[in-house]
Amino acid sequence: MQKFLFAGLLTLGLSSAGLAQKAAQPAPYSAAGRKVTVYTTAQGTKQRLTASPTALTFQAQAQPLETQPTVFVDPTHAFQTMIGIGGAMTDAAAETFAKMPKAQQQEFLKAYFSPTDGIGYTLARTTIHSSDFSTGSYTYITDGDSKLKSFSIDHDRKYRLPFIKQCLAAAGGQLTMHVSPWSPPAWMKTNNSMLQGGQLKPEFRQPWADYYVKFIQAYEQEGVPIWGLTTQNEPMAKQKWESCLYTAEDERDFVKNFLGPTLKKAGMGDKKLIGWDHNRDLAFQRATTLFDDPEASKYFWGLGFHWYETWTGSTMQFDNIRRVKETYPDKHLIFTEGCVENFQFSGINDWRLGERYGYSMINDFNAGTEAWTDWNILLDETGGPNHVGNFCYAPIHGDTRSGQLLYTNSYYYIGHFSKFIRPGAKRVATASSRDILQTTAFQNPDGSVAVVVMNTTAKPLDFQLWVQGQAAPTTSPAHSIMTMIVK
Repeated sequence: MQKFLFAGLLTLGLSSAGLAQKAAQPAPYSAAGRKVTVYTTAQGTKQRLTASPTALTFQAQAQPLETQPTVFVDPTHAFQTMIGIGGAMTDAAAETFAKMPKAQQQEFLKAYFSPTDGIGYTLARTTIHSSDFSTGSYTYITDGDSKLKSFSIDHDRKYRLPFIKQCLAAAGGQLTMHVSPWSPPAWMKTNNSMLQGGQLKPEFRQPWADYYVKFIQAYEQEGVPIWGLTTQNEPMAKQKWESCLYTAEDERDFVKNFLGPTLKKAGMGDKKLIGWDHNRDLAFQRATTLFDDPEASKYFWGLGFHWYETWTGSTMQFDNIRRVKETYPDKHLIFTEGCVENFQFSGINDWRLGERYGYSMINDFNAGTEAWTDWNILLDETGGPNHVGNFCYAPIHGDTRSGQLLYTNSYYYIGHFSKFIRPGAKRVATASSRDILQTTAFQNPDGSVAVVVMNTTAKPLDFQLWVQGQAAPTTSPAHSIMTMIVK
């Protein structure tokens, strides 16, 4: 009887495993007969997201040779789902927008948010009261008001809220918005200043948690839906601007005992709570502390990160993000901020601006990132306004002297992703046989496959796009980025 039961269970197990294996088989995909439209941005040319005049066609090729530079794409193997790509709607962006002529304001809105005439942003970030990219420090309450009775977002009604609402309308009424604080009010902190780091005083952890809820409620009452929030912007950086320090344990315990339960009690348990919101260098250590504690982890949707680890002399540490995804596959990854610092007006046409974006976006997506947020969506001709002189580059600058919009090539490099890789797209397997061709690919909900290929060298390279035994030849120009749409 025992042998019979064992044999039956074994047979059942094999059958179940067989069914599971069969269910997991990837859907077939054939590139035969499909056309490829190529969009190119290249240094030393007029090409800026420029469509090729004729589509590429596939021809059968069973086995590429080692002498044939090739980008391989396999849509039958899919990974994370794209949430969106966009930028931050700061006070600086809103104030610069307000100073531009009406015609340029409309040009700006179309340039960012139209999926046909622009680059189709679908993601946004804003700040919970002031950051360095404000004209001064401010909060939404009066000093000492731990009951938050004076809470008001009236400050934001002059510039920021009208700006966000116009962006929201230009995006078709839907933007995935996440929010971040740079510092609690000064009197809630150990250094009694919103600037220069300091820490949240233990006695104000509950009022500060309530503050997030008040902000989300106030913005949503204004018609601005909030999708998610981070605990603290750059919690390991003591800055000359708004900043507040949290060790990994501090953040874990604040979320576990205060912010997480407070959001849940307020009916905001569905808001995506994002940990870390700082550079890739310490991302894995932060993730282990936040996610290995079950009581804290249940509140965290995932981990946010920035690209400024290069200040230490390091290169961008994409493997740290990959380690987080490998270790915590059920958690999500979102790039929450990046910009090129140390603005100089003479550098607005520097090609390296865009290449930094392309390099980061390709590698972040290949590491498992689901959403990617640039920093200021618009700045003026000084790289501000910024109340501590921390001037930076944006994809578009509004020259308030001439009233003109100035497009850096970052705008076009970001557009090679945001315009063609839409929310709901699945990243698919890609590989390149040459290290100078960096690549990632996504299959959109409409079935089209968007393949991004970037060349940061001074030499053009002939290569072929190879998909399941079908190859389409083309050329990657020097210092270029291409998006190849397979339909």
